[in-house]
Amino acid sequence: MSLRARLTPQGLRIGNRTFPCAIGRGGLSDAKREGDGATPIETLRVGELWYRADRLARPAPWARPIGPGDLWCDAPDHPDYNHHVRAPFAASHERLRRADPLYDLVFVLDWNWPEATPGRGSAIFLHQWRHPRFPTEGCLALRRDHLHALACALPPGSEITIPPLFGL
Repeated sequence: MSLRARLTPQGLRIGNRTFPCAIGRGGLSDAKREGDGATPIETLRVGELWYRADRLARPAPWARPIGPGDLWCDAPDHPDYNHHVRAPFAASHERLRRADPLYDLVFVLDWNWPEATPGRGSAIFLHQWRHPRFPTEGCLALRRDHLHALACALPPGSEITIPPLFGL
Protein backbone atom coordinates (compact mmCIF):
# COMPACT_ATOMS: atom_id res chain seq x y z
CA MET A 1 0.00 0.00 0.00
CA SER A 2 1.44 3.37 -0.96
CA LEU A 3 1.21 6.28 1.45
CA ARG A 4 1.00 10.01 1.02
CA ALA A 5 3.30 12.56 2.54
CA ARG A 6 3.08 16.34 2.32
CA LEU A 7 5.70 19.00 2.91
CA THR A 8 4.47 21.64 5.37
CA PRO A 9 6.29 24.60 6.98
CA GLN A 10 6.83 22.32 10.01
CA GLY A 11 8.28 19.42 7.99
CA LEU A 12 7.27 16.31 6.09
CA ARG A 13 3.83 15.20 7.31
CA ILE A 14 2.90 11.52 7.04
CA GLY A 15 -0.29 10.46 8.76
CA ASN A 16 -0.30 12.12 12.17
CA ARG A 17 3.50 12.55 12.35
CA THR A 18 5.58 15.46 11.14
CA PHE A 19 9.30 15.01 10.51
CA PRO A 20 11.50 18.14 10.41
CA CYS A 21 12.75 18.43 6.83
CA ALA A 22 15.37 20.36 4.88
CA ILE A 23 14.79 21.58 1.32
CA GLY A 24 17.04 22.94 -1.42
CA ARG A 25 19.20 26.04 -0.96
CA GLY A 26 17.26 27.58 -3.88
CA GLY A 27 13.94 27.21 -2.04
CA LEU A 28 10.90 25.80 -3.79
CA SER A 29 10.41 26.21 -7.53
CA ASP A 30 7.76 25.46 -10.12
CA ALA A 31 10.41 25.98 -12.84
CA LYS A 32 13.13 23.55 -11.64
CA ARG A 33 16.37 23.55 -13.71
CA GLU A 34 19.68 21.70 -13.45
CA GLY A 35 21.95 23.33 -10.87
CA ASP A 36 19.43 25.81 -9.41
CA GLY A 37 19.51 24.16 -5.97
CA ALA A 38 15.72 24.32 -5.80
CA THR A 39 13.26 21.69 -4.66
CA PRO A 40 10.50 21.23 -7.24
CA ILE A 41 6.90 22.09 -6.44
CA GLU A 42 5.33 18.81 -7.50
CA THR A 43 3.83 15.56 -6.31
CA LEU A 44 6.67 13.07 -6.50
CA ARG A 45 6.55 9.30 -6.14
CA VAL A 46 9.03 7.01 -4.45
CA GLY A 47 10.80 5.01 -7.13
CA GLU A 48 13.79 3.29 -5.54
CA LEU A 49 15.50 2.92 -2.18
CA TRP A 50 19.29 2.52 -1.95
CA TYR A 51 21.31 1.81 1.19
CA ARG A 52 24.90 1.28 2.35
CA ALA A 53 24.99 -2.41 3.21
CA ASP A 54 28.44 -1.96 4.78
CA ARG A 55 26.93 0.51 7.28
CA LEU A 56 23.40 -0.70 7.99
CA ALA A 57 21.04 -3.63 7.62
CA ARG A 58 18.64 -3.78 4.66
CA PRO A 59 15.92 -1.30 5.70
CA ALA A 60 13.18 -2.74 3.48
CA PRO A 61 12.88 -5.83 1.26
CA TRP A 62 12.93 -3.73 -1.90
CA ALA A 63 16.06 -1.71 -0.99
CA ARG A 64 19.13 -1.99 -3.23
CA PRO A 65 22.68 -1.97 -1.80
CA ILE A 66 25.02 0.84 -2.85
CA GLY A 67 28.35 -0.47 -4.09
CA PRO A 68 31.65 1.33 -4.73
CA GLY A 69 30.87 1.76 -8.43
CA ASP A 70 27.35 3.16 -8.09
CA LEU A 71 26.97 6.66 -9.53
CA TRP A 72 24.19 9.00 -10.66
CA CYS A 73 24.65 10.81 -13.99
CA ASP A 74 24.00 14.57 -13.80
CA ALA A 75 25.29 15.51 -17.28
CA PRO A 76 22.28 16.92 -19.20
CA ASP A 77 23.93 16.18 -22.56
CA HIS A 78 24.53 12.48 -21.79
CA PRO A 79 22.06 9.70 -22.77
CA ASP A 80 22.17 8.42 -19.15
CA TYR A 81 21.24 11.82 -17.69
CA ASN A 82 19.45 11.48 -14.36
CA HIS A 83 19.97 7.71 -14.15
CA HIS A 84 21.98 5.28 -12.11
CA VAL A 85 25.26 4.40 -13.83
CA ARG A 86 28.34 2.39 -12.88
CA ALA A 87 31.99 3.39 -12.68
CA PRO A 88 34.05 3.91 -14.68
CA PHE A 89 31.93 6.71 -16.13
CA ALA A 90 33.48 9.75 -17.81
CA ALA A 91 30.49 12.13 -17.89
CA SER A 92 29.57 14.32 -14.92
CA HIS A 93 28.12 12.28 -12.06
CA GLU A 94 27.58 12.04 -8.34
CA ARG A 95 28.86 9.14 -6.26
CA LEU A 96 26.13 7.29 -4.36
CA ARG A 97 28.73 5.71 -2.06
CA ARG A 98 29.90 8.73 -0.10
CA ALA A 99 32.41 9.06 2.73
CA ASP A 100 29.84 11.00 4.78
CA PRO A 101 26.51 9.44 5.84
CA LEU A 102 24.20 11.58 3.65
CA TYR A 103 23.45 8.72 1.24
CA ASP A 104 23.61 5.79 3.67
CA LEU A 105 19.88 5.55 2.96
CA VAL A 106 18.48 7.34 -0.08
CA PHE A 107 15.06 7.31 -1.71
CA VAL A 108 15.00 8.11 -5.43
CA LEU A 109 11.96 10.25 -6.21
CA ASP A 110 10.50 10.40 -9.70
CA TRP A 111 11.46 14.00 -10.53
CA ASN A 112 12.50 13.95 -14.20
CA TRP A 113 12.99 10.18 -13.83
CA PRO A 114 12.85 7.59 -15.29
CA GLU A 115 12.14 9.63 -18.45
CA ALA A 116 14.59 12.54 -18.26
CA THR A 117 14.36 15.88 -20.06
CA PRO A 118 17.86 17.39 -20.38
CA GLY A 119 18.35 20.41 -18.13
CA ARG A 120 15.12 19.95 -16.16
CA GLY A 121 17.08 18.86 -13.11
CA SER A 122 18.52 15.60 -11.93
CA ALA A 123 17.98 13.41 -8.92
CA ILE A 124 15.60 14.64 -6.29
CA PHE A 125 16.44 12.30 -3.45
CA LEU A 126 15.11 11.94 0.07
CA HIS A 127 18.26 11.49 2.14
CA GLN A 128 19.86 12.24 5.50
CA TRP A 129 20.46 15.87 6.36
CA ARG A 130 23.92 17.29 7.02
CA HIS A 131 22.73 19.40 10.00
CA PRO A 132 19.20 20.24 11.18
CA ARG A 133 17.38 21.95 8.31
CA PHE A 134 20.69 22.62 6.50
CA PRO A 135 19.81 23.27 2.83
CA THR A 136 20.40 20.62 0.18
CA GLU A 137 21.18 20.87 -3.52
CA GLY A 138 17.43 20.49 -4.19
CA CYS A 139 16.65 17.25 -2.41
CA LEU A 140 14.59 16.67 0.71
CA ALA A 141 16.57 15.69 3.81
CA LEU A 142 15.63 14.32 7.23
CA ARG A 143 17.25 13.26 10.47
CA ARG A 144 18.82 9.83 10.20
CA ASP A 145 16.40 8.13 12.61
CA HIS A 146 13.39 9.67 10.86
CA LEU A 147 14.69 8.57 7.46
CA HIS A 148 15.06 5.01 8.76
CA ALA A 149 11.54 5.09 10.18
CA LEU A 150 10.24 5.97 6.71
CA ALA A 151 12.11 3.17 4.93
CA CYS A 152 9.21 0.77 5.47
CA ALA A 153 6.49 3.43 5.67
CA LEU A 154 7.11 4.78 2.14
CA PRO A 155 7.10 1.84 -0.30
CA PRO A 156 7.45 2.35 -4.07
CA GLY A 157 4.67 4.51 -5.45
CA SER A 158 4.15 6.48 -2.24
CA GLU A 159 3.50 10.14 -2.95
CA ILE A 160 5.31 13.14 -1.53
CA THR A 161 3.55 16.41 -2.32
CA ILE A 162 5.66 19.55 -2.32
CA PRO A 163 3.21 22.46 -2.50
CA PRO A 164 4.10 26.13 -2.85
CA LEU A 165 4.93 27.22 0.72
CA PHE A 166 5.95 30.50 2.26
CA GLY A 167 8.32 30.97 5.17
CA LEU A 168 10.33 27.77 4.79
